[in-house]
Amino acid sequence: MNIEEQKILPALSSFKSIKEFIKSSTVYCILVDFQLAELEDIILELKSHNKKVLVHIDLIKGIAANEFGAIFLIQKLRVDGIISTKHQPILVAKKRNVISIQRIFLKDSISLDKSLIVVEKVKPDYLEIMPAISNSILTTIIERTHLKVFCGGLIQTKEQIQTCLDNGAIGVTTSNIDLW
Repeated sequence: MNIEEQKILPALSSFKSIKEFIKSSTVYCILVDFQLAELEDIILELKSHNKKVLVHIDLIKGIAANEFGAIFLIQKLRVDGIISTKHQPILVAKKRNVISIQRIFLKDSISLDKSLIVVEKVKPDYLEIMPAISNSILTTIIERTHLKVFCGGLIQTKEQIQTCLDNGAIGVTTSNIDLW
């Protein structure tokens, strides 16, 4: 399965969510809020069930969200992709041919403009727009960047997921197990 075929990317932040994800037919997941010491065993377990693992490097305790942290995740732990708000891990992921997803937070028009300037320079494989309820400006972001977009953050219903998809997102990220 290609990541673009998966409309919901589960964000796993507990061992309970990992167990639920393993039982599912969903392939790609995002690891967040774990400790670096836990990652190797978690990734091995997920991969033993033919799962693809993306790591949000900014949200892993004990690893720096920089080029060296990204190299460690890719070379040592063999992750399938990296998500970050920072440009260095994204550039490493692109160079090493793993999925790169740049997360941007939309607070106001200034943050949007600054984020898009960075995105245009870095050219990640995908964007993740936070919060998902910002989906009304997705068309503008997609037209400017020519990138495929995931929406994430504050998604609580299937209707919100559909609204994101209707506004141009290729998928959503969510930690809500009931929405997988």
